Amino acid sequence: MTHVVPRVLVLTDRSALPVGRSLLEVVAGALDGGADGILLRERDLPAAERAALAAAIVDRCARGGASAIVAAPAPAPSSAPAGAAVGVHLRRADPVPEERPPLLGRSCHDVAELVRAARDGLDYVTLSPVATTSSKPGHGPPLGMRGVARLIARARSSAGRIPPVLALGGVTPTNAGDWVAAGAHGVAVMGGVMRAGHPAQTVAALVARTRMPGEGAVRR
Repeated sequence: MTHVVPRVLVLTDRSALPVGRSLLEVVAGALDGGADGILLRERDLPAAERAALAAAIVDRCARGGASAIVAAPAPAPSSAPAGAAVGVHLRRADPVPEERPPLLGRSCHDVAELVRAARDGLDYVTLSPVATTSSKPGHGPPLGMRGVARLIARARSSAGRIPPVLALGGVTPTNAGDWVAAGAHGVAVMGGVMRAGHPAQTVAALVARTRMPGEGAVRR
């Protein structure tokens, strides 16, 4: 099966949800808006509860043609519906697992980490923070458009080729296109979608600004 590197990856954070709205409702809205990847975080949940939530998200992604990714350390669900691309997202210090999932990504913040991701043969990386973010205040300083372009160029110069980069941190529909212009493959968004009054509309705007007409997705 072919697995898609998302252009618009939505990260979950149930602590940011408006009162009365469930995480699965927001995930459904994000998929309706055109998100082609959902990354389940929620590391603080008990293992059984998180596994059940992961299974539900995998099922929705399979039906929506999107990639389902689970943040380490919990593994991706062992029984995924047919058609689901179940991946794992590593933290910056996590080693590559012996049994590789269909999609494997890692959080990166500098040139050395991008080069390491290339040498580890990862399928994608997130690069953060690209802008000031309210989800993680003080996490930075933000790279900005020039910083993103500089890091990507330096990493490519050193490694020859690097995994597709998803810009993360402070990404909005207004600035989403800037990160693609700076060399990113796409964007990863958390709080901006989790807190949105209309998640589907927010994601649709992100998709419109990051996906070029006629441009195919990166596949592994």
